[in-house]
This record gives sequence, structure tokens and C-alpha cells, in this order.
Amino acid sequence: MLIIDGHAYCWPDLTGGGGFESPDGLRRHLQSAIANHHQPALRVRDRAPGDNSGLVDLSRRTRLEALKDADFRWASNGRFEWIDGGVRYFKQYFAPSMQESFYGPESLVAEMDYAGVDMALLHRTPYLGIDNDFIAECVSRYPDRLRGLAHVPEWRCVPDPDGSLLELERAVRLGLSGLHFLPPQLNLYGDNGAWDRAEFRPFWDGVAGLNIPVFISMGQMMNRSAAREGLDPDPEDFHDELRTLRRWIDRYPDVTLVVTHGLNWRFFMDGDSIVLPEWIWEPFRDSKSYLQLLFPIALGAVWDYPLAQAQPTVAEIVDRLGAERVIWGTDMPIVARSWTYKQNLDFIRIHCDGLSAGDRDAVLGGSIAGLLGVG
Repeated sequence: MLIIDGHAYCWPDLTGGGGFESPDGLRRHLQSAIANHHQPALRVRDRAPGDNSGLVDLSRRTRLEALKDADFRWASNGRFEWIDGGVRYFKQYFAPSMQESFYGPESLVAEMDYAGVDMALLHRTPYLGIDNDFIAECVSRYPDRLRGLAHVPEWRCVPDPDGSLLELERAVRLGLSGLHFLPPQLNLYGDNGAWDRAEFRPFWDGVAGLNIPVFISMGQMMNRSAAREGLDPDPEDFHDELRTLRRWIDRYPDVTLVVTHGLNWRFFMDGDSIVLPEWIWEPFRDSKSYLQLLFPIALGAVWDYPLAQAQPTVAEIVDRLGAERVIWGTDMPIVARSWTYKQNLDFIRIHCDGLSAGDRDAVLGGSIAGLLGVG
């Protein structure tokens, strides 16, 4: 049985353009992502706690226009640095062992070899670049080990649906395996509306006609509600996103959907356990929807390996959806700041006692292999 990581990354030089018109475009997305991330901000000289206020106006933190001039930059050793009031701060976003600002397929495949992972599906996020050609090149260099998702900038789908669809079609011809769509990217450009509204239909109708799977990352860190602009997201924000997702599923029932990057697991922590509300299952009822897990990237900095607190939740998900609709993924190499690749694998392979051997085979590769037509 193939072991397939359903969620991994490669990226080009983060000090370059990454498919944007200029390096400043990529830098702004990076600065916003780091400003909105839960990793702690620390003062360089003594590691004293800081905050994100030097990076962004916190009252409008989900907007690119709220970014501050902070000499934000890649600083090697997996960290980003900036200046606030003449003082330099940093955030350790990647593992400290990451010396370079790029992460190519050779590095990922070496990690896969060491952990015993047969194949990985490359995901997308604009702060790591929007260049489909780069991802296609990664796949072409390791065709037996890597698959990749296409991406078109979410903020262009309404003003230019035809151009967005042409780029998506081109990416599919390059050998990419589906579309990765990230609704929170719309917030950066001041669009707080639902991403299934009428203005999006020319784009989504075109996507539906391509017969490719769609991978949607829900609002992990940025709220989607205009009424809550500048505030931290809460479970009701996330519930609104799932209602939008359900409407989208009902409109495009024949499109294979993967809710990628898991759900917002931190919302549902209750002491030393996770308690999932009934409404969390709404997008998965009477649909072709899959769910990725990705617990370590969400909770690996909260609970220690082997994440005993989340193991019953994995069993609950498999029981509710069936193992054939559940996909293991890691967020590698980003997750390496908390867990090794092998720990991510062993979390499912060894430690989730509520799963049968058949369940493990499906979650660790069988489900995504069937979806991608590999193996």
C-alpha cells in the first residue's frame, strides 16, 4: 500500500517574485501571513515576547493595505525579522534548520525517503508563490513521487474569470492535478463576501466543467465576516464558512471536493480533548466531500507527540465519514518546527488505536490514491 502525504509544499526563492509581478507582491503576502500567524513574536536580542503590531495595523489585520513599513525580511534559519520602534523582532515560522529561502523538490523527496513516504501532493498558498510553472517543474522532476495542485489568485476570479480559467486550464495541461482555492485570500483585498455568490459563478461554472478535484482551505486564521473585521475569528465565523461551503457543494454536487488543511481544530479544544459540534459535519452529509486531517500542524505546538488528546477525534472522523473519505497530510516541511515527518506518519500508523488496519491503509494513502488515480 502506498503511503501518500496528501498535503506538502515546495516553494521558490521567497526573496524573489514567486509568480507575482514583483518581489514586493510576494513580500506583502508573506508579511501578512506572518503577522496573522500564532507563532510567537520575539525580540532578537533577548527573545523577550513581542507582538504583531509592528507588522500590521491590528484593527485591520486581515487587509494588505494595513501592513506597516517594518523592514520585513527573510533572515535565514527559518525565521522572518522586522523592526518595530528601532527594535528588531523575529518569528520562527519554519524549523531553524531551514537555511535557505527556497525549498525544492529534492529536499522534500529526501525527507520522504527518510520517513518512508512514497508520494506527496504539493499544495499552494500565495505567500509561498503563485507560479504554476514552478510546481509543474517539481512534479516533472519526480513524476513517481510528486503530484501538484494548480492555483489561480482568488482575488482575480471575479474581475477576470476568463483569464483565471485560462490559467487553470494551462496548469492542468502542465500536469497539475486539481485546483487549490483559499477563501481567506479574498480578505486581503477587501472582499469579505461569500465566495459562492453570483459574481463567482462564471469562474466556478468553468471549474466544474474541467472535471478536476477542488481542494478548499477554510478560514484557518482570518475571519471572513466584515462585521468582525480586526477581531480574532471564532467558531461562528467558521460555521458561516461551512454554510458557504455547503451551498457550494449543493450547487456543484458532481465536483469532487477535498476540505484540505483540516478544520480549525483549535476552536474545538476543551481541556485535554477536542469536542466537535454537530454542525461540523454539514458539508460531508450526502456529498462527495473528503476531509484532510493535519492535526500536528494545528496542535503540535499545544500538545506533545503523540497527541493523545486528538487520537479519539481521528477515530470519530473515520467513524462519521468512513476511512475512504479521510486523507492524511502533514504540511511538510512547515510542520517540522514541531514534529518530524516520521512522527506525523506514526501518529496515524502506530498511535491511533481506534483505527483498524484497513482504516490506516485508507487514511495514509488509499483515499488520496483513488482520488488522484495513482497506485
